[in-house]
Formats: sequence, structure tokens, C-alpha cells
Amino acid sequence: IAANAVVLCRSDPIKRFVMIARSSAAALATLILAAVILAAATPVRADEKEPAIDCANAMSTAEINFCSEKLLDAADAKLNEAYKKALDFVAKTEGEKPYDAKSWEEALRASQRAWVAYRDADCKGLVPMSWSGGTGTTAEVLGCMSAKTKARTQELLEMYEPK
Repeated sequence: IAANAVVLCRSDPIKRFVMIARSSAAALATLILAAVILAAATPVRADEKEPAIDCANAMSTAEINFCSEKLLDAADAKLNEAYKKALDFVAKTEGEKPYDAKSWEEALRASQRAWVAYRDADCKGLVPMSWSGGTGTTAEVLGCMSAKTKARTQELLEMYEPK
């Protein structure tokens, strides 16, 4: 019967359209049903934005990666504060070209961009090589980035924080 249906559909465009529409409707209904089941199976609390993970006792790879990313986010926020302080310090500097505030700011921005490129190349490019793609790779990359970010923050604060 299926072979006859294909032959009939080829010869009659209206029947072909109806068969396609029915199969598309069935596929759409299946997708909608799957989405509803998935949504019902995934409990979400309105007041919870992040999973409740105790980073002091992280055990699984997913938990360790999550906590490593939180540490990097915190280090990055402190770096951004230190960088802004450095820019503010430089903006108040007086001097003649090429030691004026504008030239110094351009040099600081270029230095920071180069530092970010170095950090990313070292941590994202080199560190994974020693892990050969193992499950600890992500946490190690994030740890490397956190450590370098903390060091750069300290460097900026020592160079540009008023004494």
C-alpha cells in the first residue's frame, strides 16, 4: 500500500500536499509534546537564577567547572576595577607628548589588549595540551586564567594606585 500511495501522490499534487501536511503536522505535534515533557521534567524555581552548588565541596566535573568560572568572573570584575582606576590615574597625568595623558592612555590600552591576548593564548591554547582534552581541562584553563587575572590586577594596582 505504501508503494501505491507514493505513486498516487506523485501523480496527484493535491494528495501529495495533504500527505506532506499530515506528516508535517505529526512531526510538529511530536516536537511540541517533547518540549512540554522536557519542560515539565526540568524543575525551575523563579527565585533561583543559578544552580545551588557548594563550591567548597564541588565534586563533579560540572560543579568544579561552574565554580572555576565563578572564580574567574570575580577575578575579572576586580581586574576591570583596577583597570578603570589605572585609566583614571593616567587621565590626570600631565606631561608633553609623548608622555601626555592621551599617549599614556593609548599605551595602557594597547598593553592591556596585548596582555589579554597573552593570557588567552597561554591558558586556552597551551594549558589544554598538557591535559590532552581530559575532563579536568576546562577547570585548569579557568584556573590559569584566574591566576593570571589576579596577578595582572595586582600589577595594575601597584603601578597606578595612588600611594
